[in-house]
Amino acid sequence: MAELAALEDPKARAVNERHGDDHGVNLGKLRALAKRLKTQQELAYRLWETDDTAARLLAILICRPKAFGRDELDGMLRQARAPKVHDWLVSYVVKKSPHAEDLRLAWSADPDPVVASAGWALTTERVAKKPEGLDLAGLLDVIEAEMKDAPDRLQWAMNHCLAQIGITHPAHRARAIAIGERLEVLKDYPTAPGCTSPFAPVWISEIVRRQEG
Repeated sequence: MAELAALEDPKARAVNERHGDDHGVNLGKLRALAKRLKTQQELAYRLWETDDTAARLLAILICRPKAFGRDELDGMLRQARAPKVHDWLVSYVVKKSPHAEDLRLAWSADPDPVVASAGWALTTERVAKKPEGLDLAGLLDVIEAEMKDAPDRLQWAMNHCLAQIGITHPAHRARAIAIGERLEVLKDYPTAPGCTSPFAPVWISEIVRRQEG
């Protein structure tokens, strides 16, 4: 914890806090620290219990994803207040867990929109890598009905799923683009030069263009 405190940078904190993350540690330096520590499950538990955002990010980087039980992961996700902790927990731990599919189904139906967004993130992973058994048309039905009025974090996750369906599955591409055009979610999102807009019709078209090129 002393070492993490020494890495605190006011400029990094100002940038992170604009995204809802209450820590000031440069993520490159955090990853370097994790690389030095290597995998340490017991230390990861202790770091997580501090409730400190930088410590929890470090815990995620040094933990053993398959060591956590299903209920442990569910509890950790509900404790993950900072967006970066939430995203890393899903991406680096839950996706590698044998409980990922069970949690995907449970979280997708959760009344808490932040928890539900984790379910959608896991669904997006399946859309891209293991779509067998998924009802893609049904997912598009839900997105069409609910994405427009969903809270920000949930809306972002649903939009990512919409784009992934359009990118990965040509049979559903036209409908995915049409849904995006009709709902106009993130149409005016500020996008830096050289970056791809998160507006689904633009996102889908750009990635498909690159893949075909």
